[in-house]
Amino acid sequence: MHIFIGGAYNGKTDYVMRFYQPQQVVLIEGEIPKNVPACDVLVIKNLETWLLAQQLEEDDRVIQTIVTRLQILAQQCTLAVIVTDMGRGVVPMDKQARLLRDTCGRLYQALFAEAEQIVRIWYGIGEQIK
Repeated sequence: MHIFIGGAYNGKTDYVMRFYQPQQVVLIEGEIPKNVPACDVLVIKNLETWLLAQQLEEDDRVIQTIVTRLQILAQQCTLAVIVTDMGRGVVPMDKQARLLRDTCGRLYQALFAEAEQIVRIWYGIGEQIK
């Protein structure tokens, strides 16, 4: 599994699509598919959107579900996950926004432990950190 992380609107998707050229890439946004579509590389982005529909108070269960599903997908194809760095800046006042931020932080720790490669992207420039 390859993880690409960066701030909002920092060129993560464009970077990933260039990174995997000329392979056949399928991009899935805001969900985790149950089956792998026919492709060389499966890119999943905006897990944060999927998380919003979950019970974030039970974040251990949610995180384990995501990690397990992504591990299964990674066994079937090259898997790239694009995530948005939410851990910097002001802590949100809204309880749900804080839960999302906290859950994302715990999820990213679990994903980073599993990842073969991690690239931080700043304004379209990648920096390999693992």
